[in-house]
Amino acid sequence: MSMRVTFLGTSGAVPTTQRAPSAVLVHRDGERYLFDCGEGTQRQMMRFGTGFDVSHIFVTHLHGDHVLGIPGLIQSWDFNDRTAPLSIHVPPGSRADVEALVNAAGYRPGYPVRIHEVPPGEVALDADEFEIRTFRTEHRTRSTGYALVEADRPGRFDRGKAEELGVPVGPKFGKLHEGEPVELEDGRTIHPDQVVGEPRPGRTFVYTGDTRPLSTTAEVAADADLLVHDCTFASDEASRAKQTGHSTAREAGEVAARADAKRLALTHISSRYAGDVSHLEREARDAFDGDCFVASDGQKVDVPYPE
Repeated sequence: MSMRVTFLGTSGAVPTTQRAPSAVLVHRDGERYLFDCGEGTQRQMMRFGTGFDVSHIFVTHLHGDHVLGIPGLIQSWDFNDRTAPLSIHVPPGSRADVEALVNAAGYRPGYPVRIHEVPPGEVALDADEFEIRTFRTEHRTRSTGYALVEADRPGRFDRGKAEELGVPVGPKFGKLHEGEPVELEDGRTIHPDQVVGEPRPGRTFVYTGDTRPLSTTAEVAADADLLVHDCTFASDEASRAKQTGHSTAREAGEVAARADAKRLALTHISSRYAGDVSHLEREARDAFDGDCFVASDGQKVDVPYPE
């Protein structure tokens, strides 16, 4: 089951010729989930070939560089005769403002748009095999981060052991792997724990949006396969980062290190770093010795299972 993350916009508050405002698309097993939707997101989706079929948008906060792409995207879906409902998940106290944004210029979409306020620490989307949970972030306004957390997968099926126990090849293999005991023709019952190993962890994707570095993020991102963290400034602008509710590259690296994350993507890059950003990556690596990179627009990252 594949999971691919496409960075549609990696700029800070002001776009550049190389970076659009914030937007990240996660494509998991045929479903697409959009995290933030800055200006021009729909064009970035076309440019980088992600597909348009999105049923959920997860908004971290209501600053323009994270939401101004919503009205245009909603209207384009309407022009394309969309009928499927759209859910927009937002921080508490944000519903009225997002409703006004959806209905900008007096335009009302011809399909249902449902806006859900989700407090930090709650489940925004509860699916069969995963959840998208909210967590507390710290910015200059109401804000929240999101974590896509998959359920544990069944352990590995030991076919040799099953055959040794006399289980015939066929449907009984599948039942055992799904956790159901099976009865053999000789009357014996074979239980799953006899032929199936320990459960294997699923994947975890964490997206902070704009935030100061927090222990909350490290807790939520524990062992995360991919942590996408605010990296607006280099360390020499640490005081400005604190003043504006953002993180430096080193601070993002420190959070990733505390979380023992497997991979760190740095995003929301200030326009002052329009040229070389390698120093941001170096600063993060000073604190985090895992896989670390500064994300760029159009970059696609596959998220494999932990093993």
